[in-house]
Amino acid sequence: MRILVDVMSGDNAPLEIIKGAIAASLEYRDHQIMIIGDENVISDAVVKNELVLGDIEIINSPGIITMEDRPLSVVREKKDSSMAMGLKMLSKGECDAFVSAGNTGALITGATLIVKRIPGINRAAIASILPLSCPVLLMDSGANLNVTSDNIVQFAFMGAKYMEKIYEIERPRVGQLNNGTEYNKGNELQIEAYQLLSESGLNFVGNVEAKEAPFGVCDVLVCDGYSGNIFLKCVEGMGKFLMGLLKDVLRTNVVTMASTLTMKNKIKEIKQQFDASEHGGAPLLGISRPVIKAHGSSDEKAIKNAVRQAIFFVNSGINDDITSFAMDYDEKKLLADMDKTYGQA
Repeated sequence: MRILVDVMSGDNAPLEIIKGAIAASLEYRDHQIMIIGDENVISDAVVKNELVLGDIEIINSPGIITMEDRPLSVVREKKDSSMAMGLKMLSKGECDAFVSAGNTGALITGATLIVKRIPGINRAAIASILPLSCPVLLMDSGANLNVTSDNIVQFAFMGAKYMEKIYEIERPRVGQLNNGTEYNKGNELQIEAYQLLSESGLNFVGNVEAKEAPFGVCDVLVCDGYSGNIFLKCVEGMGKFLMGLLKDVLRTNVVTMASTLTMKNKIKEIKQQFDASEHGGAPLLGISRPVIKAHGSSDEKAIKNAVRQAIFFVNSGINDDITSFAMDYDEKKLLADMDKTYGQA
C-alpha cells in the first residue's frame, strides 16, 4: 500500500510532518510511505535535523497552499502545490491514500474537484471521532456550512458504515445534534432531516442535545459542518481545560502530589482520551479515494497516527459499501419521486 503525505501543509510543516512520515515508515514497514513537497526544503530539514528518510520516496512539488489561501486556489492558481499534485496522484491511482494537515477548505475543494465524489453522494463530509468515553463519530465536522436534509441523511448513512467497519459496531445508533430532543425542535432543516432519518432504515435514536453526546447515547452524531466544527472545537478545548484543572489540583500540596503516583496510569489514559493526536486525522467520507485530513497543528505523533488511519481506511473497503449505499439510495429516491408524481394518476 502506498500512502502519500503532504509535508508542506500544516502549522508545523515541514519538520513535524517529515518526522511523522518517518515514524510511520518505521512502524508500518509493510507499506510504502511517500512524501510530497519542495525537495530543497525537505532536504534542508532532513540534513539540519539529522533525520534518516530510509525507504521514503520524495515527490517534488514547488508550490504551497497556505492556511490563508482561497479554497479554489488548489485548482486554479496553485496547481503545482503539494496538495494539488498529491490529490492528482491519488486520482490517477499513483498512491492509495493521501494525508494532509493543510487548509481544510482547499483540501475539500481539491478532493471534490480532482479526486471526485463517489457517484450518488452529493457532499463529502469530515468524519471526526470525538474524544469521549465511547467513540462517537461526528458527521460533518467542518466541510459543509450549508446543507440540505438529504445531505444529513447521506452523512448518517456514511457515518454508520464507517462505524460498522472501523469499530465493528452492529447497527450503529444515529442521533441528530439539536437544541432539544423533541421531533419538532430546531429549524426547518433539523425538522425535515428528523423525518427523513426516521424513515431511513437506520438505527435512528432521535435528536441529541450537546450535553448528552459525551454519555454514549449514540455512535454517530449528524449535523451541518458549521455546528459540527463549533461542537468539535468546544469538546477539544474543554478537554484541555479539564486536564489543566486536574493538573493544578494534583499540584496543590505534598499530599496531592504524592497521590498522583497512585493514579499515574489512569491520568495517562484520560490525557490520551482527550489528545487529538491519538486519532491522527479524519477521513473525508464520500470522496472516491481515501483522503485523510490531519489537524492543522499536527505533530510527529499525529501524522504517524493519520497514516495509520489511512491504512485502516484502505483496508476496510468502506468506499465500496458507501458506493453500494449511494446506488441504492438514488434508486429509492427516484422511485419515491415517481410515486409522488405519478401515484395519483
